[in-house]
Amino acid sequence: MTAVTTASQPHPAPADRPVVLLVESRRATFTESVLGRDDVQVVLLRFDSVALTQEYKDRTAKVPTFTLDTSAPLEQEAERYSRWVEETGTVPTHFCNPNEALQAVAQRFAALAGLPHLSQEQVAWVRNKMTMKDRYAELGIAHPAYRPVAALADVESFAGEHGWPVVLKPIDSDSCINTYRIESPADLAGIPPLDPELQWMVEQFIRGREFQLCAVIAHGKVVDAYLSKNPAPILEVLDGAINANITYAPSEPLPVDAKALAQRLTDGLAIPYGYLHGEFFLTDEGDFYMSEVAARLSGCEVPMNHGLAYGFDFLHTILDTYIDRVPVPAYTKDRAVGDLLLPTRPGRLVRISSEEEISRLPGVIGVHLTAAPGDLLDPPRASHASTGYVHVEGATADEVERRMQTILDHFVLEVAEA
Repeated sequence: MTAVTTASQPHPAPADRPVVLLVESRRATFTESVLGRDDVQVVLLRFDSVALTQEYKDRTAKVPTFTLDTSAPLEQEAERYSRWVEETGTVPTHFCNPNEALQAVAQRFAALAGLPHLSQEQVAWVRNKMTMKDRYAELGIAHPAYRPVAALADVESFAGEHGWPVVLKPIDSDSCINTYRIESPADLAGIPPLDPELQWMVEQFIRGREFQLCAVIAHGKVVDAYLSKNPAPILEVLDGAINANITYAPSEPLPVDAKALAQRLTDGLAIPYGYLHGEFFLTDEGDFYMSEVAARLSGCEVPMNHGLAYGFDFLHTILDTYIDRVPVPAYTKDRAVGDLLLPTRPGRLVRISSEEEISRLPGVIGVHLTAAPGDLLDPPRASHASTGYVHVEGATADEVERRMQTILDHFVLEVAEA
């Protein structure tokens, strides 16, 4: 495959305008935020394996872009990149990768290109769910019991020691893709054969409330941390439970010391800067279990929820840490804000509530539909599957959750067999 590069006219960046190499990803909101800044110069790192719309390519045609040929040795591509940036005259000195799936190769490319990067050990800690939990064990952080598995018989053996139900998942997936809650030995018959191309693990199922922890890190210190609650555990949304994330208001009491927990993870994983995202459970008895962690933006609209709840430009703050700045966020609001993912199901869409109809409901501050009548819906079995999302505000996270339920009670979705 032939790689393609595009660039505007060479123009070295002023000394006070840092240049960042930004990996393109489906985190389009973050990409747009970075490209909209006038105090930073951006060079895009495009992987030819990532599908992008022509409309996006047209809009970014004037942004210096290096397209990596994934069929070529990475060392060779890093050498070609070095020659290319010298020719353009715009040489990045900072690196930012918000793309979870590309974490390992993107960080290795940054190392080869002489840019700040995570080591492959750090990548494993924040990407490989087995290595991640091995690290928790070393750090003394409570977590579910787990074990690698190669066959469904291994799952039953694990459950014999730790009890049913259990959770079966690939070690490097996200959005609950290929993840299953298995209630009993009888349920094993309904699980698809394990894909031999993937590495699998089984872990103890934790009954409790699920939370999401996000933190901004600069020079190894947590600038601040932000806590969200999930009205229902993420795995349950695959079975139709409410699919939402709600950021607590700044003045609300929290069930944990979010900043201290984030700093403990930051220290243990040696994260130098950027965005730390984690998930954890609290049982009804108050027991804490760390679930998973990642060194990239959270999914769905969680980052936007934080900014809306606290009243500041959260995406601006995040990028500052990647360009070696220590941001001091100024908060202007005190409210809880969440994003509610609207239901979806397979079939030809006949009718769906309009954005105008949803906007009239209490607490709604934004609506974005991604489906329209006539569309053929074929949602994946993933936690991000939806027909759109709604941003909802309230004085507290509990009030936001009640308002979200009102939206769901009024929401209309009619589909016909395709």
